[in-house]
Amino acid sequence: MLTTAGGIAVFFYAYFWVMRHPLSAVTVMPVTWIDELIGFQPLSFALYVFLWVYISLGTALARDLRELAAFGAASLAISLVGLAIFMLLPTRVPDFGIDWALYPSMRFLKSVDVAGNAFPSLHAAFCVFTAVVLHAQLTALGAARWLRACNALLCAGILYSTMATRQHVALDAVAGAVLGGAASLAYLGALGRGRRP
Repeated sequence: MLTTAGGIAVFFYAYFWVMRHPLSAVTVMPVTWIDELIGFQPLSFALYVFLWVYISLGTALARDLRELAAFGAASLAISLVGLAIFMLLPTRVPDFGIDWALYPSMRFLKSVDVAGNAFPSLHAAFCVFTAVVLHAQLTALGAARWLRACNALLCAGILYSTMATRQHVALDAVAGAVLGGAASLAYLGALGRGRRP
């Protein structure tokens, strides 16, 4: 978990550097019917920030150094792909006309993140990747079905929060989920399709 905290710190340094040094003009992401269906829900902010605890569970339950290294390599790949896209094709979410002064915790997030680096959502990517890793780990440990169901629900809740906090639009979340899914396949492949003796 300590290595995860260090990795997250390095990632955020790179993330904000890329946000301040894009190589082209920033594009505003389009809103779809899914975004109109999912309204702004400030209470979903708790789920949004919980991702950083969620990610650390995947490393905390790693059985050995090989599994931890596979997790780290896949996380690095997600980060590098995302940061490259952010630098080459920078994006941001549209102005939703929300008075952020009414939501202090969200106002802080918006002042720091400025809703940039939207596509793909790395929040969604790491969420999906972590959910697959945890599912494999919980299955290998013989964990109860309700625990695996909670993992799936938590993943769905965090994905929902990326849009409900207005940090991302649906297209960002879908692209991020695809990126996280690809990293998951690479992770499982590196571990022999997730089968452990």
